[in-house]
Amino acid sequence: MGECAALNVEDVYAQSRKNKVIIRSGKGDRYREVPLNHDACEALLAWLEFLAKKYGSPKVSSPLFPNPQGGRMTTAALDLVVRKLGQEVGLQISPHVLRHTLVTNLVKGGNDLVLVAEIAGHEKVETTTRYSLSTAEDKEQALFRLVED
Repeated sequence: MGECAALNVEDVYAQSRKNKVIIRSGKGDRYREVPLNHDACEALLAWLEFLAKKYGSPKVSSPLFPNPQGGRMTTAALDLVVRKLGQEVGLQISPHVLRHTLVTNLVKGGNDLVLVAEIAGHEKVETTTRYSLSTAEDKEQALFRLVED
């Protein structure tokens, strides 16, 4: 969550050939760049347009997620916003749940663990392997697929 709170407007590229978000000081105080898909870019462009209307043209070093006064939002405030948005649509979510879901979906989607570790900012691939642990439902579906094939 601290990675999001630390983002500035200059850290997101949503209108270029290489759409990405730059994490300048992520897990383990490491720099990394994470590519953005089309949907993320569309959402970011809408957010930047909203910020420009509310606060005027943002400066390069302006926080990407400002508080109502225009300063940097805290991690606790961001956490609360995500939880409230989830409640509004009937979901019990948190930033941690969203991150866990992303990494799990990347792993279960068959992506290389090293690649997923880089996206997640994990220093060791072993940290990423815990997202590949099978659930009881995974095992059940695997056995059912044997019969279907």
